[in-house]
Amino acid sequence: MPPPVVEAPPTVGMLRIDSDVVGAQVFIDRQFIGAAPVTAENVTPGTHQLNVSAEGFDSFASSIDVVPGQREIVVRLREVRLDSSVDVIHRHGIGSCRGRLVATPQGLRYETGNRDDSFTAGLLELETFQVDYLAKNLRVKAPKGRQFNFTDPEGNADRLFVFHRDVEKARERLRKGDPPATN
Repeated sequence: MPPPVVEAPPTVGMLRIDSDVVGAQVFIDRQFIGAAPVTAENVTPGTHQLNVSAEGFDSFASSIDVVPGQREIVVRLREVRLDSSVDVIHRHGIGSCRGRLVATPQGLRYETGNRDDSFTAGLLELETFQVDYLAKNLRVKAPKGRQFNFTDPEGNADRLFVFHRDVEKARERLRKGDPPATN
């Protein structure tokens, strides 16, 4: 009777990559692997760059550590991710105060030492959220609340514009029903 065959442990990785967006484009180390769901075989152990993208969604990029054997990775492109902030000055009728606007999928908050001015509101609850590039101003009105006029501490509208763009992109996706990321 022949001796039993003992399989050698794997020396390469095999990644099965799926996404909550069928057909998302999958790349490992800038090499196109295929459309999700897809399996990448014979991946050398070590650190690799995984990129997944689909039209209408934020791209996913992450370093992954590959070890010999099989691994499944699920990329959630439908989750709305937002972690943006900008230093601002809130102009009052008399005077002003400095603070920071912080936006996550869960909401927008104004952090300032002036407790009477700080606020938190859901992104979809904002009654006004407009940037005026020429006036270098971001107007925000919380639900049934005051209107805030924010400017950049350096008098530059670029940061306000980028912040507004990122928040508006997240608001649009939330309106479409994409869920907010929880982490």
